Amino acid sequence: MSSAGTAARSRNLKPLKRLLPYLLRYRGRVAIAIFFLLAAASATLIVPLAVRRVIDHGFSGENAAFIDQYFAMMMVVVAVLAISSAARFYFVTWIGERIVADLRDAVFQHLLTLSPAFFDTMRSGELLSRLTADTTQIKSVFGASASVALRNLVLLVGAVIMMVLTSAKLSGLTLLALPLIVLPLVVFGRRVRALSRQAQDALAGSAALAQESLEGVSVIQSFGQENRIWSLFSRATNEAFDAARQRTMARSLLTAAIIFLAFGSIVAVLWYGAQDVLAGNITGGTLGQFVLYAAFAAGAMGSLSEVWGEVQLAAGAAERLCELLDAQSDIAIPDRPKSLDDIGSWPISLTNVSFAYPARRNTMALDGIDLAVKAGETVAIVGPSGAGKSTLFSLLLRFYDIDTGAIEIAGTDIRDLDPRDLRQHMAVVPQDTFIFSGSVIENIQFGCPEATRDDVIAAAKRAHVSEFAESLPEGYDTLLGERGVTLSGGQRQRLAIARAFLADAPILLLDEATSALDSDSERLIQDTLKTLTKARTTLVIAHRLATVRGADRIVVLDGGKVVATGTHQALLAKGGLYARLAKQQFNES
Repeated sequence: MSSAGTAARSRNLKPLKRLLPYLLRYRGRVAIAIFFLLAAASATLIVPLAVRRVIDHGFSGENAAFIDQYFAMMMVVVAVLAISSAARFYFVTWIGERIVADLRDAVFQHLLTLSPAFFDTMRSGELLSRLTADTTQIKSVFGASASVALRNLVLLVGAVIMMVLTSAKLSGLTLLALPLIVLPLVVFGRRVRALSRQAQDALAGSAALAQESLEGVSVIQSFGQENRIWSLFSRATNEAFDAARQRTMARSLLTAAIIFLAFGSIVAVLWYGAQDVLAGNITGGTLGQFVLYAAFAAGAMGSLSEVWGEVQLAAGAAERLCELLDAQSDIAIPDRPKSLDDIGSWPISLTNVSFAYPARRNTMALDGIDLAVKAGETVAIVGPSGAGKSTLFSLLLRFYDIDTGAIEIAGTDIRDLDPRDLRQHMAVVPQDTFIFSGSVIENIQFGCPEATRDDVIAAAKRAHVSEFAESLPEGYDTLLGERGVTLSGGQRQRLAIARAFLADAPILLLDEATSALDSDSERLIQDTLKTLTKARTTLVIAHRLATVRGADRIVVLDGGKVVATGTHQALLAKGGLYARLAKQQFNES
């Protein structure tokens, strides 16, 4: 995003308008909050009227009963004020908390629908910062700040009206100063919002760096880079601090200007009013009443200037969240997607498929691929690193859309399918297995959330997960820690295979499914995988050629192109890349 674009958007509060639908969901609560708000403001505005009557009638013994009645009524007013203020605070704060919870849900749900291309260029720490810090900033505006703002806004309007009714002449003189008070709000407000966006961006950058560094702390320590990474983080936090300091300075100047101009104008008007009292034009009680209303108005203005700074912060946060909500997935869902539910066989066909990653448009990951996999056939994909093997799987799963050509399953172009429906008919065992922080049961259940515990344990036994799961402190209910840090690479891979067993999908994608296993475990899993691949259309990526010699067919990729295809023996006899790879591996073994 360009700085010019940021500056242009920093001059308005349009992002906050995008949040109104979340507020309007709770119209009833908003109405209740407004009722108590008006009750509290009305109780406050009654006080000066009583003060005027007491001053004008004096404190003589003759008026003792009158004074007692007034102060008794004042106690009732104070009780109404206390109850109304508490209720107003509760309902407004509840609305703020509820809006932020709904907003977080909406942003997170939307993020889950975006294609991997979005996450290729957006750091997860940045996203987490927007989901947490930015939504918290918005909560303060719709919660506590909204409560203060609404109360002071009503109080300001009410006080101005009562000032006019008390003395139109003094009120006119006071209102002449209004343009001087509004001007700083406009000038400093724009500056505060621009600095708020800058501070939030800097904070998100430091959060992203911290998350990435903590996830890779073992690598940092292995290469002795602790001081360098700390220096980078310190620089990022200082940039965030500097941006926050400038924002705070602008808000401080804004508050000082508003308070000085508001109270200064009142002092000047009061001096003029004092001259009227001396001249007998108005009573002391009238001036006292006007003074209190003027003080209410000035105090409300001072509070509103502080809240205005909070609103500017929230507008910057809302802008960043709206950017996420506006982000569109590169993977379009058809208006009328076709269904795969009634298909009996699952052949896969790639015709002249070419693809380059969005971030690397000048480099073709796949170039003119033609491949036909029969229903129930097991086809191995081999080749050097960077040949396009994993890219092929990403395209089959429709994480990205191809640039040219077509990919079909059972004669249906996958672009005519809902991506979620497509993926539900595929089971994937990735090379780098992601383990969630839940239990063994919960991790395997990702393959089929509706599966019973018995089904999950049966899949675990078929994938030889039971060999280590049953010895864990709480068995299958043991929590595995973030990213499965308590497990070895081989154990994580077995969990992924158990997920595939549980999914029981007609298409199976195995990406180096046994690469992290020792020799004995690999032999056991290979026998199990033969059962898993039976009657399924299977694609297998492998670097170790010994694991795919039994495949029905082997496809050799190099530089994003198919350079050879055939059985293990046929490819050895043909020579070329496959024969060279086989010779290197088998000689080493």
